[in-house]
Amino acid sequence: WNLLLGILDKATLTLGDNRKVDFSRAMIFMTSNLGAAEMSALLAPRLGFNAAETARQQAAGAIDEKLNSKLGRSGTEAARRKFTPEFMNRLDKVVTFRPLGNDELRRILDIELNMVQQRVFTSSVDRSFVFKTTDKAKDYLLHEGTDMKYGARHLKRAIDRLLVQPMSNLIATDQVRGGDWIRVDFDENARSLTFFKEAEGLPVHAMADLLDHSISIPALAFAHGALFEGKTQSARSSKRG
Repeated sequence: WNLLLGILDKATLTLGDNRKVDFSRAMIFMTSNLGAAEMSALLAPRLGFNAAETARQQAAGAIDEKLNSKLGRSGTEAARRKFTPEFMNRLDKVVTFRPLGNDELRRILDIELNMVQQRVFTSSVDRSFVFKTTDKAKDYLLHEGTDMKYGARHLKRAIDRLLVQPMSNLIATDQVRGGDWIRVDFDENARSLTFFKEAEGLPVHAMADLLDHSISIPALAFAHGALFEGKTQSARSSKRG
């Protein structure tokens, strides 16, 4: 940490060959899990009314000011035990992050699912398809991929294991094809996600109408879709002739 003292104090880093690196226009963010155990104890009281109230606040993502102040002090005290006074005095601000609530976790899940859908459209134009995830399926992914201690750290792995891998097997066995609309649901008895084909052979513009506005379909996909539709119409015309 002594290496950072010069940067935080004079915004200059002196290298071994005596060259200097200017940090005067830089903003430095440092993260740490110091105090995590103490904060977890504050957020998870074992007994009494406080336990139920804290759990309710955590689920809603709303921590009262008193508890928030305790979390901030706990993090700062843990940092002071770890770092020297010279280092702590050079920090402009210590920020303690609040735990994520259900609404925040669900928004993170939606972002991750949209990223998977984006990958489908950018990886292969001919095999692009749309999948829509039900609320039950989302609840299952959140249950398997998040917790109050680690937040959403494992969510991406849970999506890969429970959604992407089974869907990849369906693609490999030709059960899911380009233009399909797949509904992803949750089977409570099997405790797993299920995949139902709602429609097939959809043109690109129809699939675009089903997507979230944050997902962009490559122009190549639209061009490919128009070309494919044109060939289909030509084939039909030749048959009639």
